[in-house]
This record gives sequence, structure tokens and C-alpha cells, in this order.
Amino acid sequence: MNRVFVIGECMVELQRLADGQIQQGFAGDVFNTAVYLKRAFPDIELQLITAIGLDSFSDDMLQFFEQESLGTANVFRSQTKVPGLYAIQTDSTGERSFTYWRENSAARHMMQFIDQALLRQFSKGDMLVFSGISLAIIPAAQRPGLWQLLHALKAAGVVMVFDPNYRPRLWQNADDAKQQFALAWQIADIALPGIDDFAQLYQLTSPEAVQQFCAPFHINEVVIKDGKNTVYCLAEQQITPVTITPVSKVVDTTSAGDAFNGVYLGARLTGSSMIEAVTLASTAAGEVIQHKGAITPRASFAALMTAEKSKLAYTAK
Repeated sequence: MNRVFVIGECMVELQRLADGQIQQGFAGDVFNTAVYLKRAFPDIELQLITAIGLDSFSDDMLQFFEQESLGTANVFRSQTKVPGLYAIQTDSTGERSFTYWRENSAARHMMQFIDQALLRQFSKGDMLVFSGISLAIIPAAQRPGLWQLLHALKAAGVVMVFDPNYRPRLWQNADDAKQQFALAWQIADIALPGIDDFAQLYQLTSPEAVQQFCAPFHINEVVIKDGKNTVYCLAEQQITPVTITPVSKVVDTTSAGDAFNGVYLGARLTGSSMIEAVTLASTAAGEVIQHKGAITPRASFAALMTAEKSKLAYTAK
């Protein structure tokens, strides 16, 4: 089975609890995607590409990677930098707000560790997942090196997966983001945007408008997430809506889209159709938003995915 690599940042997460206590964990968009993909599809090999420090938080983070069975051969350790950190608060509807401290993040400088040896680890058919945050955290002067890496992998037959995950505060301005995203759309084989990404950056609010936007890039498949609403699959110039069932109690929407991405990609890699993959991924996202923090308890999530995969297999028969 082909392998999945994710490139980006993992941060220290501080979650404020109802009693005023702080619970510490680890999270980051493509990292969350990796965790949920691996939990739902444990037979898929998953490798992280990131950088951490030499501090105790980094030691704990590395241990957490290994507990989640994520490959760490390309988790580089900076002598001078540390992991980024963020604090999260949620309101009564589960919507979240963040405060970040990532100026000294080791992951921002991961390109200094990446060389031709990384390229040789990939094989044709492997998958690389990157996001708008992966692009945004890299200093502008180091982005050409990242694009050189991505183009080399594309040329070698690696499947490129892009989640725009647009966060305005990470970019110098919207034009800077649009320029980098244009390069990402051109290289993507699979795109996993939220409708809010297009609304914020391009002022496009309908799946038809997104389809027209994506058409010139010839992306093989585009899956548009619209929160608790319909998910839209775009492939072969067709739009297929997939109705999802929203959960009744939302606790924390953090990483719902990331969980969706991971389970969707795992399902596609193991032979599910786009619609089957969306159905399973939506169930995963619905489970995640019923728990606080980006990463849910492992056992309950894995058990749910096993049960839901069995249902899909039975339905397919």
C-alpha cells in the first residue's frame, strides 16, 4: 500500500476547561489529519515531515507521535527553536478562538533540514499532504526551496494533496496568500477546501463558483466542506452533493476538517468511492466535534471507525 507523508507544524495546545484549569495537548492541521488517518486506517504507513526543538515539550511531542504510530524519521530537531504554542477557547456553540505564540517555532525553519535524501524516500503513488498553514509558516525567503521539493515530488509521481486552510493572520496580506495558493492549485491532484476558504480569500460562496475557479487547474478531485451542511464532490467536471447528518451537540469544532481530511484520504487509498469516503469522513468529523481539543480519545475513535467501515462494506455488497 502507498504511504502518506504530511508536511507542516505540530504545536503545543492549551485548552481552557470549564473550571479554569488548563489541559495541555498537541495539535496542528496536517498533524491532526495524520493522526485521524492512521487511527482509522492503521495499515497505512504515515510519515511526518516537521521540526521540533530539544526542550521537554518537544520530547513529549515526539513520544506522542510514536504513540500514534506516526513515522518520525523526518521529524528534525532544532538546536535553537522550540515548538509553537496556542491557547484555545470555545463558546457555547463549540466555535473556537485561538491565541498563538509561534514566532520561535522550529517548524517555521524546517527547510534548513530538508535535502535530497528526503526525496529519495518517496515512491511513485505515495501521497504528500500540505496546507495553506504549511505554506504560511515558512518564511518567504525559504518558500522557493519548498516549491522545488514539491515540484520534484510531483514529477516523481507523488500524489499531491492540498488543504488551503486559509488563516489571514498568518499572511502578510491576501495577495501574498493568493500567490502561494495559485502555485498550490497548479500542483494539486486532490484539494480539500472548506467553502469558507473560498469565501474569505476569493469571495466565492457557491460550489458552482468553486468549480469554475478550479476548472483551469485540472485537479483530479475536489471535496468542498461546508461545516454542518452538504459536502460537494467535484470530479470529471461534475458536482455531486453528499448530504451529511449534523450532530446534535457540538462541544468543540477544532480539527473537524482535519479529521475529515484524514479519514477521507484513508478511505480513498483503500478503495472507497468519493461518496463513500465523504460519508465515512463526515462521521469522523461529527465524532471529533463532540470532544474538547483537537485530538479525541484514541480507543473510542478507532472503534467508531471500525464499525462505520464495516457498515460501508456491508452496504457495498
